[in-house]
Amino acid sequence: MKPYVLPLSDPQATLENVGGKGMSLAKMIGAGFPVPNGFHITTESYRQFVAANGLQTKIITALKDADLTLPASLETASATIGRFFAQASIPAEIATAIRDAYLKPDTSHLTLPVAVRSSATAEDLPEVSFAGQQDTFLNIRGEAALLEAVVRCWSSMWTARAIG
Repeated sequence: MKPYVLPLSDPQATLENVGGKGMSLAKMIGAGFPVPNGFHITTESYRQFVAANGLQTKIITALKDADLTLPASLETASATIGRFFAQASIPAEIATAIRDAYLKPDTSHLTLPVAVRSSATAEDLPEVSFAGQQDTFLNIRGEAALLEAVVRCWSSMWTARAIG
């Protein structure tokens, strides 16, 4: 079974399982650069979240009427998909893995705000870049806010701009 979370410094952090930004951060840590502590939430977490909530079919259906020449149709599809994500729940085993990574190695950092950032697998490729299309959430405090920000970050893969 693929992990739901990896330490930020994990050498197994690849483009396929943590995205371009995550992979670059892991490489920077491996090269000895100072990088703030953190962790990756893997693409497997996203896939399982989508599967557990039956979102794939809903997303495909919402995208059927999206027309690149009609920006309003992209906005409509995005809003529909956003509602699906907002109504979905992170499966317990994924939520536990995220909470455990957040709480390690101790809880002293819990009074500090954290960031939840996207790292798409097609974000920073040699031949094309989609950097900056997904949302970043700053000043997140506490487990509940963290899990909510993760879902919102996943949902941002389906903004009108990203769909376009």
